[in-house]
Amino acid sequence: MNDKKMNSKTWHEKHSQNLSTGQRIADGLAKGMGSWGFIIIQTILVVIWMIFNIVAYVYHWDPYPFILLNLLFSTQAAYAAPIIMMSQNRQNDRDRFQATEDYKTNVDAKLEIEEMQKAIYRIENDKLSEILKKIEELKGR
Repeated sequence: MNDKKMNSKTWHEKHSQNLSTGQRIADGLAKGMGSWGFIIIQTILVVIWMIFNIVAYVYHWDPYPFILLNLLFSTQAAYAAPIIMMSQNRQNDRDRFQATEDYKTNVDAKLEIEEMQKAIYRIENDKLSEILKKIEELKGR
């Protein structure tokens, strides 16, 4: 039984093996875009973009009201939303898979506990029978 447990994989490993390359990329992008690092870097880049376009003496590639910057954000949002939704759908699949695996584990544990309870009950009955037998022997003397 220990060999079976040592060779078996976790639910996360089993689920991860079934992901396609596109799904892995989408999950990675969603993870990156949902991080503080991404927000901080994007904020720094936007501030630099705005400063360069406000204080530039010769060439304003995107003058106020920063139409090009707005277009970049719209494009980013147009791609980010479906990627994040794909990742969320896979998270739902992972949660469902984990719940199924947890249920199987709980059923196995329940069966094992029931077997242990039966074994303890048998041991208690055997010990009680021995005790009663000893008491009867002592009364007979």
